[in-house]
This record gives sequence, structure tokens and C-alpha cells, in this order.
Amino acid sequence: MKKPGTAISPSFPTQDPMTTLTHRLMSCISALVLSAPLLAFPAVAADAWPSRPVTIINPWAAGGPAEAIIRPIAEKLGQRLGEPFVVDSRGGANGTIGAAAVARAQPDGYTLLFSHVGPIAISPALPNKPSYDSVKDFAPITQIVSGPTVLVVRSDFPVRSLAELIAYAKAHPGQVAYGSVGIGSSTHMAGATLAQMSGTQMIHVPYRGSSMINTDLLGGQIQTAFVNVAGVVGLIKDGKLRPIAVSTTKRTSALPDVPTVAESYPGFEVNSWYGLMAPAKTPPAIIARLHAEIVEILKMPDIQQRLKDNGLDAEGTTPDAYGAKIKSDLVRWAAAVKAADIKE
Repeated sequence: MKKPGTAISPSFPTQDPMTTLTHRLMSCISALVLSAPLLAFPAVAADAWPSRPVTIINPWAAGGPAEAIIRPIAEKLGQRLGEPFVVDSRGGANGTIGAAAVARAQPDGYTLLFSHVGPIAISPALPNKPSYDSVKDFAPITQIVSGPTVLVVRSDFPVRSLAELIAYAKAHPGQVAYGSVGIGSSTHMAGATLAQMSGTQMIHVPYRGSSMINTDLLGGQIQTAFVNVAGVVGLIKDGKLRPIAVSTTKRTSALPDVPTVAESYPGFEVNSWYGLMAPAKTPPAIIARLHAEIVEILKMPDIQQRLKDNGLDAEGTTPDAYGAKIKSDLVRWAAAVKAADIKE
């Protein structure tokens, strides 16, 4: 009998050391077996993708030229892959706000970036650098299109050619203002590079979207601007704006009679390309599938006609080729920003 107030100590059988070791080994094996599905998850997810809606972030304002390009492609992707591809327009800070959101997203194939030369290749060269690394934080999928911007003036402005515009700017130093969709944008760099190469003094006026540029061009608040062809084709056809030159090395099929800037200033090129990217570490199987689908979509007659009407050339490059394009453009635009002495 136990004495009053004395606690009873539990009694356990003494375990054999070999038994203990065996139990530990079995526990480790069980843990590995249980974790195997988790280790295999990325491959399984890639095979099953997509199983829910996919978001494509457009880093430009809603209703702009960029959205007009990606929406029909997103609709085709949804039809072919069986889940909606939703375009989410998040404009601001020359596209870097939308791009940064994708850089932070889960690499599961459900958040993609409608990438553009501005936030991906130009912004990293500016003093106010974006929060992301264009090479390390994204997985390139494909360059969808190449596209020129077109230099326009109001139809009653007293110049009819690039040579006349440059002569006017030199005769009126500091009195010619050009608009852009933001500091460090491709339209800003086009204007700054032209001013630098032609030895003129033109004032840069940044806007939050292309529609506001068009409004001030028509109102006479600014004299000229490089703008996406898609955003002004209608105004050009209506005779409200006059095209002066295009920014790519080749003339555009949308405006075949308009010369390139490079015809007057060799070496001038601003290719306002668009592509598709995903967060870094997105499963390669998803990247490959998206690339294959985009290539097929770009072959469709209705998509080809839409792009042609907007002065765009279909690309559909491989992920490796698109990655190489981005790296080369990063180098080229860093040199252009330095040459133009852009300090904003």
C-alpha cells in the first residue's frame, strides 16, 4: 500500500535499443511516403493546368491600345484551354506597378504579365528603378508582337515632314512639347532620343494614358508625340492628326506611305513590343504549353487581320529567344538613357 500523500510514479517497460532504432527508421520512411505527393505537386499541377481562371495583368490603363491587343488573344486562350483568361488592367508608373504585381505572384501559372518594352527593358535603366529584376523575377514565354510608334502632329500644325518638324523645333527652341505615356516609357524614350540625335530642345510632357495625349494634341496643348499606331489610326484617317514618321526600322503596313525616323537618322529604333511572361519558377510545362498555344493563335486569320489593322507584326518567338531579346534590349536602352541624359 502506498503511504498517504505519496504520488504513484508510472511504470514503463524498458525498450530494447534495436526496437527504438527500428521505430525511428519506420517513422522516417512514413514521413517520406507522406511527403512524396507534395514533392511531386509542381509536376501534377502543370499536367492539370489550368483548372481555374487565369489572370493576365495588363500594366497599362484600361481601354488603351495594349488592352485592345491582349483581349482577343486572352479570349482565344480561354476557348482553347477550357478556363477563362481574365485581363486585369493595372496602369501606373510606366507599367511597373502591374509588372511588380506579377513578379510577386505565385509561380503556379495563374498570374501572367502582358509584358512591354517599357517596364521590362527601359525602366530598369532609369534612376528610379523598379522593385523587380526583369531577368531574375520573370520567366519569358513569348514575344507576341513587334510594333512601331508613330510621330504625329495636329493636322493644322505647320509641318508636313520630320525634316520640317526638326527645322521648326530649332527655330523655336523650348517651344515644342512632345507627350508620352510616362517617364521612361517607350514613347518618352522615342522623343528624347529624337531630340538628342537631331540636336533640338523639346519639352517632355508625361501623361497617364494615350487618350489624354490625343486630347491635348487636338487641343493644341502639345505639338507632337510618338504614340501607338493602334491608338491614332482612326484620328489619322479622319484627318485630325498627321503622321510624320514611324519609330521602327521598317515601315508599317498600317501606314505604308509614312517614312521611318531611321531614314533620316540612321540607327534610330523604338520597337514597342509586347509579350507574355510569368513569375520566375513557373513550371516549364506550363511555359511550353502557353508558348505553343500563342503560336497557334497568332496564325488565326482574324487575329492576324486585327494585328495588321493596328500596324503590328506577329512574332510568337520561343521563350529562349524572347529572353535573349529582353537581355539585349536592357543593354541597348541603358545606353540610350545615358545618351539622352535622362535623370528623372
